[in-house]
Amino acid sequence: MKFIKPYLFAVTTLLAVSCTSQKETASLKDAYKNDFYIGTALSANQIEVKNAKEDSLIRKEFNAITAENIMKSMYVHPQKDKYDFTLADKFVTYGEKNKMFIHGHTLIWHSQLAPWMEKIADSTEMKAFMQDHINTIVSKYKGKINSWDVVNEALNEDGTLRQSVFLKTLGEKYLVDAFKLAAKADPKAELYYNDYNIEEPAKRAGAIALIKKIKAEGGKVDGVGIQGHWRLGSPSIEEIEKSILEYSALGVKVAFTELDITVLPNPWDLKGAEISQNFEGSAKMNPYPKTLPDSIQNKLAERYASIFKLFLKHKDKISRVTFWGVHDGQSWLNDWPIKRRTNYPLPFDATLRHKKAYDSILNLKETKE
Repeated sequence: MKFIKPYLFAVTTLLAVSCTSQKETASLKDAYKNDFYIGTALSANQIEVKNAKEDSLIRKEFNAITAENIMKSMYVHPQKDKYDFTLADKFVTYGEKNKMFIHGHTLIWHSQLAPWMEKIADSTEMKAFMQDHINTIVSKYKGKINSWDVVNEALNEDGTLRQSVFLKTLGEKYLVDAFKLAAKADPKAELYYNDYNIEEPAKRAGAIALIKKIKAEGGKVDGVGIQGHWRLGSPSIEEIEKSILEYSALGVKVAFTELDITVLPNPWDLKGAEISQNFEGSAKMNPYPKTLPDSIQNKLAERYASIFKLFLKHKDKISRVTFWGVHDGQSWLNDWPIKRRTNYPLPFDATLRHKKAYDSILNLKETKE
């Protein structure tokens, strides 16, 4: 009998080590592999593998990638007669090498345009630009890029069409034309309309009307991308669920394409991702410059858990969930809507350590299995 206690101690220790080991080797992509893709947005440095530790994390945790910036018009098509595919090629090669789902972002967007594009005032010239731009890029990556954000952020908050250079020169027909051109260039690629705040009722109604119109006029729309730049308290789970159901009812896939959750005060209750807005900061607006208090860590974890619980409920309708960045240190929310703040919106912190938010997402699967 005197050997029982040491034996129990050894078994207990072995189990504890085993559990710790499982936790360390678990990953988001493996936990959700039968549900939907788990993606991340890659910076130029990450595409070029400038940091081995970051690269190891990306390859372990994610099975889908989006280029954070380098495929936007100003970078990939800087001059009328010049394309620059240097980083885009590396991005696609990275995804192929690591057997990841590759998402192209973005073909037609009013922001981050090359200066020459913004000056187009003639409808014939704009039509020629769209045809050349979409055909050249999508054809180049035909069979390599799995899905595209064909049109990005074409709506105002009230659901009306944004007065972009595309709308001003071509009218709303540019929306249908963009999807037709992309489908012709690569018939097998999945084509998405992508926007922020389209889980809010007015803008959601506008997005639904937009997708219906494009499809009615012969455009191919395979999915809607809800960006998911959210807050600790809003939007409500109920509105997110309504959005999943209403978009799915259109016969399209639903993706959450740029997920992050700000933990900082938002000036004037600002919402969404209108990047032209910026505000000067103050200590009051940057309450956690060094570290995030446990109380807020817990709130963030609870928020992510409730969101992913909903995603799992509707996993048959959801194609992909992509975080907008790999870790807190690279998040665009450190500089928007107020520059030089410290935000904590992602499951990994700036040192690449996983947070309680990560555990809360992973634990949803562990408790079910």
